[in-house]
Parts: sequence; C-alpha cells; structure tokens
Amino acid sequence: MSTAASATGAPPPSPADVRRWRRYLAEERAEAALYTRLASKRQGEERAILLELADAEGRHAAHWVDLLGEEAGRPLRPSVRSRLLIWLAGRFGSVFVLALAQRAEARSAYGDDEHATAAMAADERIHEEVVRSLAERGRARMSGTFRAAVFGMNDGLVSNLALVLGIGASGVGNATILLTGIAGLLAGALSMGAGEFVSVRSQRELLEASNPSPTAHTALPDLDVNANELALVYRARGMPEDEARSKAEERIATYSGERSPDRAEVRSHEEIGSAWGAAISSFCFFASGAIIPVLPYLLGLGGLVAVAVAAGLVGIALLLTGATVGILSGAAPLSRALRQLAIGWGAAAATYVLGLLFGTTLA
Repeated sequence: MSTAASATGAPPPSPADVRRWRRYLAEERAEAALYTRLASKRQGEERAILLELADAEGRHAAHWVDLLGEEAGRPLRPSVRSRLLIWLAGRFGSVFVLALAQRAEARSAYGDDEHATAAMAADERIHEEVVRSLAERGRARMSGTFRAAVFGMNDGLVSNLALVLGIGASGVGNATILLTGIAGLLAGALSMGAGEFVSVRSQRELLEASNPSPTAHTALPDLDVNANELALVYRARGMPEDEARSKAEERIATYSGERSPDRAEVRSHEEIGSAWGAAISSFCFFASGAIIPVLPYLLGLGGLVAVAVAAGLVGIALLLTGATVGILSGAAPLSRALRQLAIGWGAAAATYVLGLLFGTTLA
C-alpha cells in the first residue's frame, strides 16, 4: 500500500494506477534532465528559463513520488523518445530538440487524469508555450537559410527525378539519361543558388530602405517640444495622433544621445538571413537532392529497375525532409512527410507519362 493512501485512509491505488504513475514519474524526471541539458548549452535568460522549467518538472515528479510512496520502486527507464531527446540535447542543444520538446509538452495527459492536479495540467500547457517561444528564437535565426535549404533539397529531388524519368521514358539510352541528370543537377543548383542570392539581397535592400535613418535621432535635441515634429514620424508609421504625440514627448524627454535599437528591424533581418548563406545552402542542398535520382544510372542500372530504385530513394528522402520540416514547425511530422511524398511522386509520375507519350509519338 502506498504511504499516501495509508495516511489519508484513501483506497490503495490499482495496479494500473501504479503503472501509469510510475511512467509519469519516469517521464517527468526525463523532462527535467532534458531541460537541464539544454540549459547547459545556453546562456543568459534562455538558460535561466530552461532551469526553471527543469525545476517545475521536478515538482511534478515529486507529486507522483508522494502518491506512489512505497510503490515507487526502482526508477523506470523513460521512453525511447525521451532518452533520444536527452542524448540530442547533450550534444547539440539545437532548435530541433526544442521543437521535439514542444511536441512532447503538447501531448501531456494530465488534463484527463484525475490524479494529476489542475495546476500540473496548467503547467504543462504553459510549458508548451514557453518552449514554443524559445524554439521561435532559434527558428528566427535559421529561417532564411533553412528555407533555402529545404526548398533547394526538395526542388533537386523532384525536378531531377521528373527530368530523369521523363527522358528515360522516351526510350533513350542510359548514357543520355545520365548526362541529362548531371546537366540538370548542375544547371539547377547554379540557378537555385543565384536565385536565392538575388532574392535575399533584394529583400534586405528593400527593408534597409524602409528602416529609419541611423542619424535621424541627432535632430531630437533641437526639436521644438511644442510643435514636436517627431509625432509626425510616429503618425506616419500608423500610430494614432494622441498616442504619437505622447510617445514623441516621452522620447524627447528621455533622449540620451544614443539611437535606441529597433527590435523589429533586427528581427526582420535575422529572419531573412544572409544572401551568401541562402545561396550556398540552396546550391548544396539542391545538388545533394538532385544526385539521388541519378544514382541508379551511375551504378549501371537501367529500365524499370532504375526507375523503381530512383523513385524509391527519392521517396525516402522526401519523407525525411517533410518530417524534418514538420518537427521544426511544431506540426505533425507524418502528415508533412506524406504531403512531400505525394507532391514529389505526383510530379515525377506526370513527367514519366509525358515521356512515354513522347516516346510513342517518336516511334
């Protein structure tokens, strides 16, 4: 009998309750270890937040220890997923781990368990938002380059598979298919890299043109407080007149001679990423994706065997990239993986059919 049950006169927990509580206990301890590991890879405010999350998970673990009493027994091993997260956190501490932790917090069963307190269930819901916010910082830092990498990989996989299958279905020899695939790889990778460079550079230049002048703040000491032209600036940015005037007066009163940092400006540039980073990521990932459909032909395969192997390899790669995007975006990885697979195979199948029709016409 558990200590808690005997002290309160409550009936002893059922074997099913004990098993469930012990599993909860193992997972709470694992989550505390996960956040502690992640904190060791962070500094400043993020480190403090993660350590407080670990403390909260420790309080939840103590709740199950109290309920179990003597039934706690030897500690259970946490799930494979939890052990994998702890291992990844100790070696990387990346946004990928935070995204997985966010999904773990979202799956909490405390809301439907009468033995978990309302405060614990509320904690888990709030923890999901805390981890989501921490992951958002990492997503913002990597979003520009990551977008280019994912787009480049998928474009390489789908476009070169479609190209190779379409040309192959027309009845040409393996040497022609191989040459076409390699040419498509090089042309596509160069085009993607150049396109991303121009796109990101242009977007950054447009933002810089819209950002406040870095020397405008030097005019503040000489402004007429009564006329307060600074209020016009805030009104031009969409602020109501009374609020703009109040903010302008406060800005003049607290002016220290330095330009205050514009958080929105920093964030927007951060999310776009660098032009060179996007270009290199796009080039490399397009090439790494585009080489996969060519591999069967490089290995000397031909005919339907080469088609099946190429489609299978590309399918695996599409599932992996789709699942990765799903995890990092906090969505269900399986649905994203299947969506990527359907799009990729659908495009390749359409091109393959066109190649068959073209080959029949030539014949």
